[in-house]
Amino acid sequence: MKKGKAVVLFSGGLDSTLALKLLLEQGIEIEAVNFVSPFCLCGKGGCGASKVAQKLGVPLKLISVGEEYLKMVRRPKHGYGRNMNPCIDCRIFMLKKAKKYAKQTGASFIVTGEVLGERPMSQHFKALQTIEEEAGLKNMILRPLSAKLLPETIIEQKGLVDRQKLLDIQGRSRKRQMQLADGFSITDYPCPSGGCLLTYKEFADKVRDIFEHKRRVTAKDIALLKLGRHFRVGKNKIVVGRDKSEDKLLVKMKYPNDYYFEVPNCGSPITILQGAKTKAAVQKAAELTAYHSDDKKARVQVRFGREKLNRTIDVARPTSEEVENWRVTQKN
Repeated sequence: MKKGKAVVLFSGGLDSTLALKLLLEQGIEIEAVNFVSPFCLCGKGGCGASKVAQKLGVPLKLISVGEEYLKMVRRPKHGYGRNMNPCIDCRIFMLKKAKKYAKQTGASFIVTGEVLGERPMSQHFKALQTIEEEAGLKNMILRPLSAKLLPETIIEQKGLVDRQKLLDIQGRSRKRQMQLADGFSITDYPCPSGGCLLTYKEFADKVRDIFEHKRRVTAKDIALLKLGRHFRVGKNKIVVGRDKSEDKLLVKMKYPNDYYFEVPNCGSPITILQGAKTKAAVQKAAELTAYHSDDKKARVQVRFGREKLNRTIDVARPTSEEVENWRVTQKN
């Protein structure tokens, strides 16, 4: 059998780890790539892929995706899944990048850990075909875990891999993958299935809201969505910290024109006000700060400012119903 070199889309999760391991067993040279997305669930980038790749003795390339990726998320050709997850378009995007990397590194084919029928939107047969065609990789993507259930690829036809040593896993059950992992003594696969924040309703609501209200969305905007409680009052966005660590990050990450708020001399969150600094907007941000502070009086003094907390406003604590009405959810 000829020996080839493969680029493996590697999340560090169970499926991609097993796909990689199956090729290592066949003596295939591997280059693993991990795409670092603003929507990574672990929030650190790589999702533990570096640690797993190191254990397997495989070189790993981390590729950050930026505004081009955000544009795709904003207007996916193939739509969204249950929330804001554009799974088909995301896969096409990453495979196009992997194709370029394969050319740069001299790899002859691309491998994924996809399992037929495991994910309802992007891993049924028709979706897999669409992804291949639009990525310019028809019959050139090897999916070792389900290969025997799929048409023979050019990779197999050329003898670069032994089809008989590939698998026929399908469906959402992880039983066979876990058994295979035990056989390979693989016990640590840190990134769970569905490790994308866009699949979570609360976060998806925040993404939908910012796309609706902001023309140009940056990676910094997405990072801010991971912090605090989010509220929308008219055209203004208000973010209220949940603990001291978030408060510090909010002050550090706020834009220069944003106001920030705090109730003095008591346990208080930091609140960020984005958008026009009208009297009404300042009052609502102060009210939300007061509501989430430890000051439970009917009226609360709140300090605020752009660079320093050098101004004061006296506000009434809002009701819980008002607060919930301002919260960013899909109904907004």
